[in-house]
Amino acid sequence: MTNVTVKIPFVDLQFQHQPIQTQLQQAIQAVVQQGDFVLGQALTKFEAAYAEACGTNFGVGVACGTDAIALGLQACNIGAGDEVIVPANTFVATLIGVLRTGAKPIFVDCVPETALIDLEAASLAVTPRTKAIIAVHLYGQMVSPQQLLDFGRTHNVLIFEDAAQAHLAEREGYRAGSVGIAAAFSFYPSKNLGAFGDGGMLVTSDPEIAEKTKRLRNYGASRKYYHTEIGTNSRLDTLQAAILLEKLPYLANWNRDRALAAQQYDQELAHLAASGIIPIKNQSGTGHVYHLYVIRVLDTCPVNRNTLQDKLNFVGIQTGIHYPIPCHQQPAFTNLGANTGDFPHSENLSAQILSLPMYPGLTHSQIQEVVAALATAVSVNPSPVILKP
Repeated sequence: MTNVTVKIPFVDLQFQHQPIQTQLQQAIQAVVQQGDFVLGQALTKFEAAYAEACGTNFGVGVACGTDAIALGLQACNIGAGDEVIVPANTFVATLIGVLRTGAKPIFVDCVPETALIDLEAASLAVTPRTKAIIAVHLYGQMVSPQQLLDFGRTHNVLIFEDAAQAHLAEREGYRAGSVGIAAAFSFYPSKNLGAFGDGGMLVTSDPEIAEKTKRLRNYGASRKYYHTEIGTNSRLDTLQAAILLEKLPYLANWNRDRALAAQQYDQELAHLAASGIIPIKNQSGTGHVYHLYVIRVLDTCPVNRNTLQDKLNFVGIQTGIHYPIPCHQQPAFTNLGANTGDFPHSENLSAQILSLPMYPGLTHSQIQEVVAALATAVSVNPSPVILKP
C-alpha cells in the first residue's frame, strides 16, 4: 500500500492546545499536587460550570459518553420491559446505552436531508411500553426542541438527549442538554470539547436524577461503603475534569471557528451540487456547532462515495464516514428484529455520506484545496481560487 503524506488532516487539535499549553500543564500539576485524582475538586467545579453552560442545574461526570447514556437512563428509571425509541442512524453507543438498562431499543428512520431522527416515523413506533425517545443531536445540529417537546407531551414519553456531538449547540432558544429530562455528553478527544482521553457527563435539572446518577457511577453508594443501588465504577477522572475546565472558556470561540469554516465550505461547494455533491442541511443557523461537516454523494455523482474518498486520500486529504453501517445492520444487533430495508433513508445515507476535514484553525485556503480536490475527482472545473488576505 502506498504511503500518502497527509496535507490536510481530518482533525488537528494543535490549534486548540498550543496557545493554552501552559494553562493545561498548570491545571494537571495542580491536581497532582492536590492528589485528589478521583472525585476531586476540579471535577466538582467542572460539573457545575458545564451544567451552567448547558442551561441545566446539575452535571455528573462519568467515564465516557456511553456511560452517560446508560446511567442516565437508569436514573430515569428505565429498565426491563420498557421500550426506548432510537434512530437507526447513530453511533452504536446510543444503542448500547439502552441495552445496558435492560430496555428494548426501537429503531426509526432519519430525515435524509438533515440525517436527524424522523419524528413522524417515531410517532408510528410508539406503543404502550414506550418510556422514552433518545434525540441524537447528530454532527452538531440539534433535533428541533419544539417538535421534541410536542412529541413528549403527545405520547407521554421522556425526552433524553444524546448530545455527544453537540457541545453548546443551540436551536429555537434551547441549548443542547436543556430540552429533555436529561442529556448525555462525550468528551472524547476529538469532540468540540475534548479531554486527553475518554470522559462523559450527564446533565439534568432534576435533582433526583442527578443524585441517582452520582450513586450509580460510584458503585451505587450514597455514602462511603453504603450501597443503595447496583452501580458501577464510572467516574470522570479529576485530571480530565481539570483539563476540560481549562478548555471550556474557549469552546464558544472554537465553535464559531467551526461555523465559519462550514459557511466557507457551503459557499465553495455550491457549484458541485449539479454533480451530486451536497452538504447535510443546516436547519439551525448559527446554532449548529459542526462537530462534523458532512456531505452527501448522490447517485447523480459521476463517482461513488468510496471512490471519492480514495481520490481525496491519494492527494493527502483525510476524510471520515459517520457512520458506514446503520445500527440495525450491525452484526451484534441482528437479534433485535430489524431487517435490511426497514429504514431506507438510514441505509441510503450510509452509502452517501462523507465527512470532510473540520476543526478550529482550518484555513480558507485548506477548504478551497479540499473543494478543488472534490471537483477534480468528479471532473468538474473547480471555481477560481482567490486567496483572501
